Amino acid sequence: MQNTLQQGDRVLVDKLTPWFGSEPERGEVVVFRDPGHWLDGEPTPDPNAIQRVLGWVGLMPSADEKDLIKRVIGVGGDTVECKGTGPVKVNGKALNEPYVFAGNTPCSVDDQGGQFKVTVPKGKIWVMGDHRQNSLDSRYHQNQPGGGAVPVDNVVGRAIVIAWPPTRWATLPKPDTFDQPGINALSSAAPGVLGLAGAVPIVLWRRRRLTVAAAQGARVSGGGTAR
Repeated sequence: MQNTLQQGDRVLVDKLTPWFGSEPERGEVVVFRDPGHWLDGEPTPDPNAIQRVLGWVGLMPSADEKDLIKRVIGVGGDTVECKGTGPVKVNGKALNEPYVFAGNTPCSVDDQGGQFKVTVPKGKIWVMGDHRQNSLDSRYHQNQPGGGAVPVDNVVGRAIVIAWPPTRWATLPKPDTFDQPGINALSSAAPGVLGLAGAVPIVLWRRRRLTVAAAQGARVSGGGTAR
């Protein structure tokens, strides 16, 4: 996640919001449990007393968990793609990613997963590290169960602040590029559009039926009057 995060940084994690039904959003930096063999061979960290207390109250991952931290790029229903060196696109909208590690390109040119186009399954997220050419993220686990997407249920919480060391203190806001107009068009607006498209023929059909019925009623009524 460099340069957003550096080795040795400690972050405060909001583990409370998910209890109220909130789900990860695009652009957020999240901590999540290994969805399956991402951390094979990695040692379990040995936290100090303060870190254990923060983990217990929910401000850091638990000491006995192997957790990862990445940025959410896509949520369920999104189409995420990388071609050439980038930019990364979400639902056809190009991302402006100033947080990407200096010297890196938004997309990695390789045949191991750096070039892709995926639709994120519902209930999952697509995550990528900010150090794009040195991050074993969703891109490089597409051959595993889940296709590289991380179940929302695996998310421990959102990283909100770099808390340690003091000289590195900073918040971790959601970048504006994820709020650009139209980025939700395919994932959230499409069902409404499809519903509208399906409703129009029904409305026209019902209107035609009512018009025909009214005309028939008028003819019957008129015939009775003529008699």
